[in-house]
Parts: sequence; C-alpha cells; structure tokens
Amino acid sequence: MQWSEEAQKEIEKVPSFVRSMARKAVEKAVKKSGREEVTLDDVHQGREKYISWAEKKDGEEKKQRIAIVRCEIVSEVCPGIACFKAFNQRRLAFAQYDNNAEIIGFFTCGGCSGRRVSRLVDKLIKYNLTAVHLSSCMMLDDDYPRCPHLEEIKKSITDKGIKVVEGTHH
Repeated sequence: MQWSEEAQKEIEKVPSFVRSMARKAVEKAVKKSGREEVTLDDVHQGREKYISWAEKKDGEEKKQRIAIVRCEIVSEVCPGIACFKAFNQRRLAFAQYDNNAEIIGFFTCGGCSGRRVSRLVDKLIKYNLTAVHLSSCMMLDDDYPRCPHLEEIKKSITDKGIKVVEGTHH
C-alpha cells in the first residue's frame, strides 16, 4: 500500500502506542474502496471515525473525566463491578459527580510498587483526565492488605496536577 507524503506526515501525529493500529485501519478502508494509495483525506476520515469522539470539541461543556486504579492482586478475583455500580449510581466516593462525569480509564496498578500508574495517567492526561480514584481495594485493611505503596502512587498522580480521590465503593 502506497502512502502520499501528506498522509504519511499526518499519521505520524498519531500517538506511537496506537499508530500501527491506526495505519492498519486506514489501509483497510482504502483497500475496501478499491484503491492502492492512502491520501491525507483517508487519514482524516479514519481520525473522524475512530478517534474524534474522544477529543474535546470547541464549545463543549467541560466534563469530569475519571480513571480508576485498582490493586493488581485483587484484580485476579474482582471484575470491578462494585466500582462501576457506585459510579453509575453516583454513590459513595462518586456522589460528588453529576451526570456530566465519565470514566475514561480503568486499570490495575501494575503490581507492587504501582509501576504502571504514572505511565497510564500520562496517557489519560491527553484526554483531559481530571481525577483518579484509588479503588477501595487499595484502601482496605481487613479483607486484603492495605496497599504498601499508596503514598508514592498518590504523589505520582498529584505531581501531574491530577486530583486523587481515595476509594470507590467502600
């Protein structure tokens, strides 16, 4: 598949961690149309179809965009339903949000030391992340051991200018 120079420059603007998926999606659409060259317009159409829904539009009301971090160990036995149920019902730790809030990330810490958190928060900042909830499983002292790296994880988030909320559904 050939790429025009303009299309090649435009696809390079896509974040590296999803660029190969974006290339494949654009190429698939071009092939389906019976053509052999990707144009700038093809890249723009791919962006509109696959990415634009996640980007902030001019004049759009500011949303509260939330991520939930949970314990890697607990994730082996917990599908996260209580976190989502509390959010959907705007209860407990999510009572502070109105219907203009949305969850844009749900991930595990990456295991003790919380090695994954900072990297994933960086990825979500591009999508206007406003708060990170540390799941209730990270706060517990009885059923599961309390996270021994809680303070470092919190600091890694607040140092990026993102609000940290302790808890989700307990």
